[in-house]
Amino acid sequence: MFHSLSMPEPDKILALMPIFRRDERPNKIDLGVGVYRDASGITPVFRAVTEAESRILAEQTTKTYVGPAGDQLFCELMTKLVFSDHGPLERISAIQTPGGAGALTVLCGLIAKTAPNATVLVPDPSWVNHLSILEDFGLTAQRWSYLDKATGAADFEAMRRAVLSARAGDVILLHGCCHNPSGADLTREQWRDLGSLLVETGVVPFVDLAYQGFGDGLEDDAFGVRHLAATVPNMLVASSCSKNFGIYRERTGVAFVLGRTQELSKIAQANMVVRARIGYSMPPDHGARIVSTILQDDHLASDWRSELEEMRSTIVGLRQALAQAFRLRSQSERYDFLIGNKGMFSQLGVMPQQVERLRSEFAIYMVEDGRINIAGLHPDKIAHFVDAVTHVIRSS
Repeated sequence: MFHSLSMPEPDKILALMPIFRRDERPNKIDLGVGVYRDASGITPVFRAVTEAESRILAEQTTKTYVGPAGDQLFCELMTKLVFSDHGPLERISAIQTPGGAGALTVLCGLIAKTAPNATVLVPDPSWVNHLSILEDFGLTAQRWSYLDKATGAADFEAMRRAVLSARAGDVILLHGCCHNPSGADLTREQWRDLGSLLVETGVVPFVDLAYQGFGDGLEDDAFGVRHLAATVPNMLVASSCSKNFGIYRERTGVAFVLGRTQELSKIAQANMVVRARIGYSMPPDHGARIVSTILQDDHLASDWRSELEEMRSTIVGLRQALAQAFRLRSQSERYDFLIGNKGMFSQLGVMPQQVERLRSEFAIYMVEDGRINIAGLHPDKIAHFVDAVTHVIRSS
């Protein structure tokens, strides 16, 4: 049965994990896997999450299925968190999914069902799993260059050209905030211009909102998706609770659709339920119950927002310290883009062979495209990291 299969290419991020664990060097640094770490190197459990779980354990009376659409209250609360009161909420429908990747999978399945001939415009670079999911559904992906390499910022003119070259009904994949892997986000003016352009061309936005709260804050990070919701007739949105609630392993996400009419939105939601039933039957409940418990309680919600803001501020501080260290060591402003980037990730512009040298000579682990997880960098190791990077670049 399996003789026609070949060994798949390993996931470049996940492949680093066992290699890092086997490395016995005491000064090793893991900047590959995309999880937040505190100053002690631990991915902490939010105080509000711990309290919510204790309440759930004390009060929960059943472990029965939640249904393929998931918990309705959770979906309603997440709709409010993502969209607030922006846009026509009556035309937005949602289902609970196993994480953000589950939401992406359901929504790509919906595209394949309703518009199998659509081309999906994908930024280059983007999260590696985006292309994998699209290709698994047989959808056509077209890349466009997302970064202006001279400035390290998003290349909005390249995005405009990609949209203008597309057909009505094609789809453009967008990062709602904290672009992974570059950290380069659109400005508010660019989001506004993009919204007008999408209305003009009939291209449908598909927003991956995986890091709300890690860039400029919960409200500011949602500006793009909220503006589009108030502007375009149709939209797809995948939202994840992994990062901003710190519940990575609970696999908690939401798939949203904005339809031209309320009826079309409900039809799209019903088709998402079918995709969910086929793919995984029912979503896990525990993470969604944690989130809904927190968002329903003013005290827990306030504490959660406070701790999330502390994490965001820590990342901003690490970015500033790293950029300053690079400026001093390189005697240049080459790395000042790190301050303007948002969220956990940035790309340093190092080549794959330099990434290999950093791993073999200095026990510094990063993805071969030069992406680093800023939140994985302990303040005490910044100097060592900067010295290693500049040494490898200059001696290559």
